[in-house]
Amino acid sequence: MLGRLSSYLRRRTRERQLARYAIADPLWHRTIASLPFLQQRDAATLTELRELATLFIAEKEFSTAHDMPLTDDMVVSVAAQACLPILRLGLECYQGWHGIVLYPGEFLIRKTVVDEIGLVHGVEEEATGEAWEHGPVILSWPDAAQEIASDLPYNVVIHEFAHKLDMLNGEPDGIPAFSRQLHGDLDPQAWQTGFDAAYLHFVAQVESADALADDEAYHAALEALLIDPYGAVDPAEFFAVSSEAFFVDGPAFKAAYPALFDLLAAYYRQDPAQV
Repeated sequence: MLGRLSSYLRRRTRERQLARYAIADPLWHRTIASLPFLQQRDAATLTELRELATLFIAEKEFSTAHDMPLTDDMVVSVAAQACLPILRLGLECYQGWHGIVLYPGEFLIRKTVVDEIGLVHGVEEEATGEAWEHGPVILSWPDAAQEIASDLPYNVVIHEFAHKLDMLNGEPDGIPAFSRQLHGDLDPQAWQTGFDAAYLHFVAQVESADALADDEAYHAALEALLIDPYGAVDPAEFFAVSSEAFFVDGPAFKAAYPALFDLLAAYYRQDPAQV
């Protein structure tokens, strides 16, 4: 009896949220038109994404910094991009935190780094996005709005929300949490074997590019990687930048990194190369 009542209440809550936070047709069409990688998705997938984005908006709290006005277009754009990676995983992957903060541009973050001899230093650096474990996601709106030109597949929203998925089982390390129900045989050991091989190969590619003396050859080598070379920093960043390329340019990503593509397709339960 209690199980049936609980299921009924969840369904009623979902229906109320979908009605209260419904995304108007013109607003949704503007959002899709501004994000080319979503235009490749079929109508049924976009309908699912619209519903998931609506529920995401109902659960999260959006705010801005430096008195930047918050608009419906900003909210829906971020929600649509954030929900694409969890389209087949479920909104529960983003539970346990509420805040999304949009900045009018890059912002400063403070962090500690350890140098080669073990000394700890406090540094400040500019960032376009930042995800905090159990805390908010912070984004540069021009970057989130795809207003920043890039030679590589780029999406700061997918990047930071990939970090959120990586944080579901602790500190980000490139090994996201797996569900027996959703992921079948894809367990942490199977993931780590394939992912570590892809990561080490990528690091070697970046190091080879860095060794080139000619600037033109260097930049050409980086563009050929398809994945942002920032991914060589550590496995957590490699997972995030790989997720960007996976969703933004699935066909090219599959051609360049077939084994890694298959691994991400198994985790996200999507195949962007077939859209």
